[in-house]
Amino acid sequence: MPRGIVAIIGSPNVGKSTIFNRMIGERHAIVDDEAGITRDRLYGKCEWLGRTFSIIDTGGIEIENRPFQEQIRMQAEIAIEEADVIVFVTDGKVGISADDRMVSKMLYKVNKPIILVVNKIDEGSHMSDAQEFYGLGLGEPLVVSGAHGIGIGDLLNRIIKYLPEDSEVVDEEKITFCMVGRPNVGKSSLVNALLNQERVIVSNISGTTRDSIDTPFTKGDRQYVVIDTAGLKKRGKIFESIDKYSAIRALKAIERSEIVLLVLDGKEGITEQDKHVISYATDLHKAIIIVVNKYDLVDKQTNTISEMTKWIRQEYKFLDYAPICFVSALKKQRIETIFETLELVHQAYHTRIKTSLLNDVIQDAQMMNPSPNFNGGRIKILYCSQVSTAPPTIVLFVNNSDWMHFSYHRYIENRLRETFNFEGTPINLVVRNRKV
Repeated sequence: MPRGIVAIIGSPNVGKSTIFNRMIGERHAIVDDEAGITRDRLYGKCEWLGRTFSIIDTGGIEIENRPFQEQIRMQAEIAIEEADVIVFVTDGKVGISADDRMVSKMLYKVNKPIILVVNKIDEGSHMSDAQEFYGLGLGEPLVVSGAHGIGIGDLLNRIIKYLPEDSEVVDEEKITFCMVGRPNVGKSSLVNALLNQERVIVSNISGTTRDSIDTPFTKGDRQYVVIDTAGLKKRGKIFESIDKYSAIRALKAIERSEIVLLVLDGKEGITEQDKHVISYATDLHKAIIIVVNKYDLVDKQTNTISEMTKWIRQEYKFLDYAPICFVSALKKQRIETIFETLELVHQAYHTRIKTSLLNDVIQDAQMMNPSPNFNGGRIKILYCSQVSTAPPTIVLFVNNSDWMHFSYHRYIENRLRETFNFEGTPINLVVRNRKV
């Protein structure tokens, strides 16, 4: 589970996004010589020496009053406020700029670990250029070249020294879940309906919930913790400071949950914002339940649920394993189905299968449908083993991992779902070459 948030900040065109891409190991952020390309925050996940943490790439902060500068500075301030470690990137070729001095003054007030990075030092002969940056008063500068990957390992080593220790112990007897969704879909009302009491503020004004609220409760013999989160708005339209603050908090709530309830508005249908909201949960391999709220407002016919289910499956093809609940928080209708589904999904998320039974299913699947020829050969799964739960993680030992076609990977996953209870949970299939 990711533990800790790292914010990358600095003035425009110093190479923040290039360093971000190096750290997450993929070209996720847009990189261009034109200053100011990154306007809103970008989120990524980084793994280093057994530690996993989240990274926020922010827009360039500058004195000049360019378009969107107020919003860029605001989102950077929020990222600084929520981060555990701050990476301040400067340009070693340019030297200390007025913008760098302005950013450093922002950081003087921050009581958090700050790593000063001097980027674009590609040759040893320019190492002495970094000495100038001691003048910013933020300690010893770390010299890197994001473009060539020089010094990135040293940067990651320094980051993990400052990250909080992951001391959380997962309690398999307690179900921890959160509500996510765009503003005004009824998340807080749904929390109240589940608790059967007015424990959080409910309003029809978009964006009432500004923070994440943890509420432990007991129903029957089962203990729960529900985390109500602020609504996430579409990227590029989150300009208010309070909305940006809420967005990061919602991401934190997802990280702390086992099960994520994606709440949709049954009356308005699905938007691109809904798909964006759930992407973070899928990236973190969280169990997912789709909850269609305000079902009482939907014009109903004989096959309404069937038609809406078909429509949701079409829109969320990547969530075909997620169960769907149709409820009305306002009228407290069908609320019990959420508890029933939470129990089912929680059990699936913690399912552990005996190795012998698992291998029987995999070998039978290969006999019924042999693998296709791909990359010059046919993959053969020699044996497999489940190495962890939450989510169920299964290692497939094969003759050559390069021969695994994505369609056959999907076929194996589907056979596992047909045989075992994996409803609502992702299955993490890891393909490894057999050791000779």
